[in-house]
Amino acid sequence: MSKTAPHTPGTAGPRRPRANAHTLDVAHVNGDVYEADVRGHHLLVDQPTDAGGTDTAPTPVELFAASLATCVAFYAGRYLTRHGLHRTGLRVRAEFAMAEDRPARVASVRLGITPPPGLSQQRRAALLAVASHCTVHNTLHQPPEIDIELVP
Repeated sequence: MSKTAPHTPGTAGPRRPRANAHTLDVAHVNGDVYEADVRGHHLLVDQPTDAGGTDTAPTPVELFAASLATCVAFYAGRYLTRHGLHRTGLRVRAEFAMAEDRPARVASVRLGITPPPGLSQQRRAALLAVASHCTVHNTLHQPPEIDIELVP
């Protein structure tokens, strides 16, 4: 894995963009509302009113769980399509719990896949195996290097 140019953590330094890097931008809107621009698609995040927000959008943590659930659904759907099966009725439900100690984080995530009706036991097992290896799930099992720094 290639490394970025040396820099001091927490400061802007010379960095070379990675060849396969993807970018997105997040900007403050107002209060606790932020907008993410992902390839021209705009997503908002907010906080619930009991946490000081206006509850106009999901929280970042909810989007994290949604990212995992939609990735699993995508892989499951592609499996079905690859085998000439319909996706009608395919659903994924995510349930997550926050850790009770510090640091603040998601402690557990449980995903339930509802396959299309009539899927055979053999296909159900294969669908679960494929869906369990979606990119987001793989990333959580092998976490990426994360650098957070101030830039000019």
